[in-house]
Amino acid sequence: MSASESNLFPLVGLQAVANAHNEWVAVSFHLPPQAGEALLSALAAADVYAHLAPLDCIIPLSEPHGADEPLLARLLPQLPPQRTIFRLPAAAAANEQVQQLCLQWREAGYRIVLDGPGAGPVAAARIDARALGIDAAGELPGLHQLMTLPGPHLAYNIADSDSLARLSALGVSWFAGDYALHGARRQSDAEEGTSRRRVLVLLGLLARDADVQELEVPLKQDPELAYHLLKLVNSAAFGFTATITSFHQAITLLGRRQLQRWLQLLLYARQQDDGKINALLPLAAVRGAQMESLCQLRGGERAAQDLAFMTGVFSLLDTLLGMSMADIIATLNLDPAVAGALLERSGELGAMLALAESGATPTPASLARAGVDGASYWRSLLQAYQWAITVSRNL
Repeated sequence: MSASESNLFPLVGLQAVANAHNEWVAVSFHLPPQAGEALLSALAAADVYAHLAPLDCIIPLSEPHGADEPLLARLLPQLPPQRTIFRLPAAAAANEQVQQLCLQWREAGYRIVLDGPGAGPVAAARIDARALGIDAAGELPGLHQLMTLPGPHLAYNIADSDSLARLSALGVSWFAGDYALHGARRQSDAEEGTSRRRVLVLLGLLARDADVQELEVPLKQDPELAYHLLKLVNSAAFGFTATITSFHQAITLLGRRQLQRWLQLLLYARQQDDGKINALLPLAAVRGAQMESLCQLRGGERAAQDLAFMTGVFSLLDTLLGMSMADIIATLNLDPAVAGALLERSGELGAMLALAESGATPTPASLARAGVDGASYWRSLLQAYQWAITVSRNL
């Protein structure tokens, strides 16, 4: 891809969709105007479905009949029916040509979500849609509208855990939004204080490159973290033939660099009080992996990539611990560049972190500040999601 083509690369974003247990089940594409051309460019740049396997891919189509139709004809061969869900606006369901297209897609195995004002069982029946898309920032549908369709119904723009609970009670089972960023895990005061101190001690040891004997002390005091570490190194992701039963074995087989980054992620691996997976875990994995990838694409050496990864993972600690980032930084011996990025989004790491935080809506300005072109951003995002999917399945 030439420099000029790279600069014009469309800013396609991704957003994870989770089920009620906070497990990722799909990825929703966020497309700019002229969505067909944007998606063609994005699909041509990488094996998108391989990176996002085994998750379903939700693709919004604003105008399935008309200007987009020739592009859609070129797109379909690249979209596996068993993993593709089209999200259509409710207004399109009244168009007879769209109805014919949707029936063809349904016969081929594609699924359809009907979205927006006017979406309901009657409109869904016209295009054989089995599920509704619900904007949680708007007016919520009645229970009867969801119960007559098999689903799974998708809600997006979910701002917090209270909104998620209301939608779940309505019958929604797929969720997307920033709700994970606005609901720190709640514990009793005594448990919270003890847990927080152990986490901060472990983070401090990791930050100053402590030896494995020092790391064992807080890990032995926190059986849940210790369990997750040994479960991880014994998982199929690493393929070791012998069972790993000690931290000494883990560090010998993994190497200190890999062990350190896995321990950083294991801080998010605690289950919620209700038994659900911590929704922050895959988000931290995406941020860390994307920042590492961006650093590598910019020519950063391995040490710089490690700092970028750490910055991305640690950027959610304030939400995880229910503390201000300033208080967290005060307890850790972090590299000044990492501390500046976390506190003020300053420097190169700060610019990359701001870009990673933009999630589904990157802007040309955020790309320019990070010194990243559109094609590089897309590659880094796919690599990050691929790694986060692997992490979520092994922790």
